[in-house]
Amino acid sequence: MKALVLVGGLGTRLYPLTYHVPKAMVPMVNVPFAERMVRYLTRFGVDEIIFSVCYLPDPIREHFEKHNTGAVKFHYVFEEKPLDTAGAIKNAERLLDGTFFVLNGDIFVDINLHDVMDFHRQRGAKITIALTPVDDPTAYGVVETDDTGRIRRFLEKPRWDQVTTNHINAGIYVFEEEVLARIPPNRPYSVERALYPHALEEGVPMFGFVSSDYWIDIGTHQKYLRAHRDTLRGCIKVEIPGEQIRDGVWVGADSHIAEGATIEPPVVIGRGCQIATGARLGPFAVLGDEVSVDKDACVAESVLWRGTRVGEGARLRECILGRSCVVQPGTRVETLTAFEDNSTV
Repeated sequence: MKALVLVGGLGTRLYPLTYHVPKAMVPMVNVPFAERMVRYLTRFGVDEIIFSVCYLPDPIREHFEKHNTGAVKFHYVFEEKPLDTAGAIKNAERLLDGTFFVLNGDIFVDINLHDVMDFHRQRGAKITIALTPVDDPTAYGVVETDDTGRIRRFLEKPRWDQVTTNHINAGIYVFEEEVLARIPPNRPYSVERALYPHALEEGVPMFGFVSSDYWIDIGTHQKYLRAHRDTLRGCIKVEIPGEQIRDGVWVGADSHIAEGATIEPPVVIGRGCQIATGARLGPFAVLGDEVSVDKDACVAESVLWRGTRVGEGARLRECILGRSCVVQPGTRVETLTAFEDNSTV
């Protein structure tokens, strides 16, 4: 089974974290996000994955060249210029055949893909869109379906008096190969604004599969932190690296936690970290590899990437720090803030 993963975006909503790192490679609980996506897909029998890349493509390809066990066949299709969602799918046409999945590359999900595919085949669909319920549908484009799941209408950011459903596009699709002929080549083209509305008008069998399984896009700082908190709460079942030394505390190899440090679960500590006496971690602190937290410093509800150093007496809450940042002694950052790689705070 094949899946096309769309990872060509600039990740602008995650700036400055994505100045030097493509969104697909930001760490999600100390595992590159694209690796999380691959693990998710292979659970459901996907054994051939095509990455549609544009911005900073090399880190993605280099990661899978280094870590590929041979169980999955990888391909990379490059966009010379951004082609939008449908344009990126068309750009990968030579590698696509039969029935295949398409996924947005910034969704963190636990939707059962076997169920999605069974639904698609049972209804004779040409396009199936996975749908997820949200509390506030006015912030999204909603998808109306009939009792069989056939899509009746797309409605972009409805007013509350227009809301008839709270189901939105979850960024997971099943396509039949013939749909590719509906996408013009070599130009930007959107599935949401062009392909789907036109296919609906022309009577193409399009269905929506509704799932209440875990779903979030990680495209903003707030949602990136929320996805970490949800993972540590157990809302989504994924592997957390390190040894679980007690309930809610994971510690990587060669890390040292000094006597007198306080760990308030849930907390994840990567490999080779140094936690000094008097330091306080948690709740909801995730430290990448080789992070150091000095005496009397406090890190809570924050994600620190590899190599970051937190100085004595510093206080961090709701922070995301890129690779190899330095937090100076006594610094306080206690509102939602993100820092790019190599920042001094």
